Amino acid sequence: MKKKGEMKKVVKDKLNDGEHDDPWWWLVQKGIKSSFLCVSVFALFVRVAVGLHPYSGANTPPKFGDYEAQRHWMEITLNLPAKDWYRNSSVNNLSYWGLDYPPLTAYQSYIHGVFLKTFDPDSVVLFSSRGYESYHGKLLMRWTVLSSDVLIFFPAVLYFVLVYRSMRLGMGQNSDVAWHIAMILLNPCLILIDHGHFQYNCISLGLTLAAIAAALSQKDLVASVLYCLALNHKQMSAYFAPAFFSYLLGKCLKNKNPVLEVIKLGLIVVGTFAVVWWPYLHSKEDALAVLSRLAPFERGIYEDYVANFWCTSSVLVKWKKIYSTQSLRTLSLAATLLTCLPSMVQQVLAPSSKGFLYALLNSSFSFYLFSFQVHEKSVLLPLLPLTLLALEEHQSLLWLTHFAMFSMFPLLHRDKLVLAYIALYALFILVYFAPGGPSGRCNGSKTRDHSQTTKRGMEFISSIAFHPLVMGFLGLCSLILHVIYLTMRPPNKYPFLFEAVIMLICFSQFVLFTLYFNSKQWMLSKHLTSKDKQKKII
Repeated sequence: MKKKGEMKKVVKDKLNDGEHDDPWWWLVQKGIKSSFLCVSVFALFVRVAVGLHPYSGANTPPKFGDYEAQRHWMEITLNLPAKDWYRNSSVNNLSYWGLDYPPLTAYQSYIHGVFLKTFDPDSVVLFSSRGYESYHGKLLMRWTVLSSDVLIFFPAVLYFVLVYRSMRLGMGQNSDVAWHIAMILLNPCLILIDHGHFQYNCISLGLTLAAIAAALSQKDLVASVLYCLALNHKQMSAYFAPAFFSYLLGKCLKNKNPVLEVIKLGLIVVGTFAVVWWPYLHSKEDALAVLSRLAPFERGIYEDYVANFWCTSSVLVKWKKIYSTQSLRTLSLAATLLTCLPSMVQQVLAPSSKGFLYALLNSSFSFYLFSFQVHEKSVLLPLLPLTLLALEEHQSLLWLTHFAMFSMFPLLHRDKLVLAYIALYALFILVYFAPGGPSGRCNGSKTRDHSQTTKRGMEFISSIAFHPLVMGFLGLCSLILHVIYLTMRPPNKYPFLFEAVIMLICFSQFVLFTLYFNSKQWMLSKHLTSKDKQKKII
């Protein structure tokens, strides 16, 4: 207890040290929690402003879009018993936005459905509410996302920042704390998708973030519960599974009783899944009905134009025509696991806090690039650990956030969110280059992204990725493509030409940075900090 108190005192002293030399001293002088509160209030106003814009599928019958899907799930869960939520029937036509997320999403839909029924009963009436669009209904739906953000994602960010700050022992300037919080809470991609397009990624990402913070603070059992909840909210949270598995396994193997530790984690995982799936465990039929909805293999290996391997290479190789769905499932699984393997091996052999964050980043990028049925919105998953590493990878954060937004531009253009897209991008740039922040200091980009311990291979990759000419050329290309997409029509023979070019440029950057981050993670195994060594379980 004494050591923990001393650690907190060191952090506080460091935070308050030289406050008048810091241009952001007025924001950070009262401590991390006060900084978080100020940034949170601003981030909340930004979300409200984005919520005033259109949403996915607005006024576009017969199926509308993701907004209608979420509303329909509230309608179904509120009016039907749990065993019928995932079954096709006369009262639940699965071809019309059938529920295809795990049970925790269904429970969340039920709670939000009760909220909507209280204030606008017509919005969740079975059958007759299909395509329900009213100003009052939109307002209530937007409030459900805002409340989810405030109750789950925001507290998870505070939890992580407190843990992360204690790990760093006050390293860096005072403004780094507020800047880091802003980079996480003002992530333009997450705000645009959740509060513009309309989804609830803040719940699954918030649970994942809380799990990460728990794991970093050595609360492995709590981390396991939280991550299982994230996985049971959205199956895409599996993008992080290899990182969690390898990190926790590596820690167990360093323990005196590794088998006992593994058993404890296994029991926690099984117990959490059992609680969440309880309504469906009484019947094999019910359980299989849910599972069949969670794996939409019939949709094909990709939809629309997403900047991953399968979609990008389909310009040359017509995967869907050459291979069967079963073959593509096997190929995508093998490619995903193989690209995850180096990162997993590193964490099993030398688990560390920073290595875990890089493993999360590498694992999620592997899934985004090679897994089956990836959406444009899935880029939110690798962006989460990247924002957590913002103080170490601030240059990478800027570049990849740019291309993540760019990769989603066609989707957001369809949703009529171009104005919100431009405004949020401008806000992100302003906050990113704020005076006194890591990126606003002259030496900011030289302190972390180009470490002297970097090997030749990593130096080669970073010299390409961060070369001024390369960055200038790609930045200019993306700007021109934005203008072309907004002002010109593609040739009739190639109706998706612009999307294909956008996809190709973004894919090239995602691959390059995946190689870079994997190289950087492996460097950590030879340069563990003294703090990480102390945290190893004897």
